[in-house]
Amino acid sequence: MSGAALGIEIVFVFFLAFFLLHRYGDFKKQHKLVIIGTLLAWYLCFLIVFILPLDVSTTIYNRCIARNAVTPATINVSHLTTTAAVITNISRPTLATTLRGDDDTVPQECFKPWSYIPKGIMPIFWRVVYWTSQFLTWILLPFMQSYARSGGFSITGKIKTALIENAIYYGTYLLIFGALLIYVAVSPKLQLEWYQLQTIGIAAANTWGLFLLVLLLGYGLVEIPRSHWNGAKKGYLLMKTYFKAAKLMTEKADAEENLEDVMEEVRKVSESIKYNHPLRKCADTILKKCPTEYQEKMGRNMDDYEDFEEKNTNYPSEKTLVKLHKQVIYSVQRHRRTQVQWRILLEQAFYLEDVTKNETSATKQFVHTFPPQEPENWITRHVYNPTVEWYWECLLRPWCSRILAVVLALFSAVVVWSECTFFSTRPVLSLFAVFIQQAEKTYNYIYIEVACFLTIFFLSICVYSTVFRIRVFNYYYLASHHQTDAYSLLFSGMLFCRLTPPLCLNFLGLTHMDASISHQKSEPTAYTSIMGSLKVLPLIADGFYIYYPMLVVILCIATYFSLGTRCLNLLGFQQFIGDNDMTSDLTDEGKELIRREKRKRQRQEDGETRRRDWKERYGNNREDTSRNRNVNSEPKESSYTEMTTNRTASKYSRPNGRTERDRIELLQDAEPLDFNADTFADDPPESESGRYQPAGRYLSMSQSNSRIFDDV
Repeated sequence: MSGAALGIEIVFVFFLAFFLLHRYGDFKKQHKLVIIGTLLAWYLCFLIVFILPLDVSTTIYNRCIARNAVTPATINVSHLTTTAAVITNISRPTLATTLRGDDDTVPQECFKPWSYIPKGIMPIFWRVVYWTSQFLTWILLPFMQSYARSGGFSITGKIKTALIENAIYYGTYLLIFGALLIYVAVSPKLQLEWYQLQTIGIAAANTWGLFLLVLLLGYGLVEIPRSHWNGAKKGYLLMKTYFKAAKLMTEKADAEENLEDVMEEVRKVSESIKYNHPLRKCADTILKKCPTEYQEKMGRNMDDYEDFEEKNTNYPSEKTLVKLHKQVIYSVQRHRRTQVQWRILLEQAFYLEDVTKNETSATKQFVHTFPPQEPENWITRHVYNPTVEWYWECLLRPWCSRILAVVLALFSAVVVWSECTFFSTRPVLSLFAVFIQQAEKTYNYIYIEVACFLTIFFLSICVYSTVFRIRVFNYYYLASHHQTDAYSLLFSGMLFCRLTPPLCLNFLGLTHMDASISHQKSEPTAYTSIMGSLKVLPLIADGFYIYYPMLVVILCIATYFSLGTRCLNLLGFQQFIGDNDMTSDLTDEGKELIRREKRKRQRQEDGETRRRDWKERYGNNREDTSRNRNVNSEPKESSYTEMTTNRTASKYSRPNGRTERDRIELLQDAEPLDFNADTFADDPPESESGRYQPAGRYLSMSQSNSRIFDDV
């Protein structure tokens, strides 16, 4: 198994990163370089999280080898039975080992872990992973961000825009690095060497990352358990969904209005720039980024093929077109995202309302208001049937959410305690360090790796989930269902690459595997050896890295009482707070919006049901009628005349058969409902050009004229 575990995890982590990126990104529409850059950044960060436990177990084994200076023995069943005899035969004084105390000397034999990684592999692996991720986050990804969002029409123009936008960005980092460099140069006890310069750069990056890490960690430690606890309360989730619906509808309307304004500007530009104008190619590029319906409306302004001539006409400049191109990209992406999110939110609201209704069901069978759109398969028909779904959704799932919330809350309490006490080595107060040291005495490598993985995985979930949740206005927003733009994807890759190294160093400090924390002269992990010794900067090593993580307590308290949410609410950024008037107003508004969409969906379902019933009953006659209508098709202006003639003929003629009589009765009593319409008005006003039908259905005369015979 030597090195096999490393290879398996490398492959597994790649597919994990690929799956998550596919959920948030759009492989078909987004640029390939954006996909590759983001995938590489996520992949490298996830690799550090998954491989670090293997580094810890290998380091513990190497420490045992260094202490005992014996030939390593591989664990197997036959060898375990003779371990005692082998230890009793050891008589050389060099095999006496001081384990934990100065007076406690016990001869001991080292056993190779199942996931042992040979020497020399891990340092090279960490060096490649770390420096590649740092190159991505500090140099390449910021440049790609500006390049992807640029409105330039050529590669040279986009590169120029990216360089200008990143000049201030890179200058800030050079200023921080220069300040640390001056600090080392002025210090009389330190001499500048390449190794020290490298350590200064790593320390500067980790300091920036740790500053943001504690903020995100303090939020995630409280919010993740609380979200699972609130997930058991369907009423709470339903109210929050109503609140989101009201906010999303506002954003959706704003996105539609913004898109209309931008499309109007595009129309003016397209009409002013003739087909042989030098900037016509730029205008065509902008038109290609517009939605299809707008492209059909605008098209090219080539009706009269008027040649371009140098006149006094104020044509837009290339700089104006670049700005307009950038606005088109942003507005189209935002409009498409809000449309998709609105549909997803509606499905979520309908589902939560169904759960609330089914909780009091006497039949104990889950009934959906609208049938699932996915086709029925063997699992939904035999395994996850309505009875099983009712027991899971109404009984088991809430209790599972509560149990998981309690477990996560206990884990969060252990993390907070260890963050405040990990610097204490005698006695050892960090609970994670206690667990690892106890397992190290028995060399239970499986337990060590599982404990390390669960610890660092929980820390990563708290930090990464916060990255996925936060939203910086409309510039950074990770939206699922392939609705995240290129700028946000690249920005998330930057955050992951900056947060993961200090996160792993913090984990090694919590478990006392970092020699700078444990103050023991033992072999460090391969990861900390790549980070370098922070003794070059004692102010950071002995001050900031030790005491700053204690602020997580204050952040957890602030998150528990929702202080940040309340402050944002006071500033005008509506947040969901149960005891707030603004929250209740938006909740009521969202409830009415969901109710309106539900009525609209029900009308569409009724129309589809009637259409299917009509096809099943009068399928053959419908085909004949449709064939005759296609052959004798006339303009739309004659539709109303045909309707009147057919009704008059059916009124004064005698039907020859039952099928003909049923068809005539249907024409006489048919409700003028447009089944092809996408939307229906809920409470339509009276109009002279149409009429209000029973059950709240309204159809204008122009619409009924063209589609009243579609179902006959």
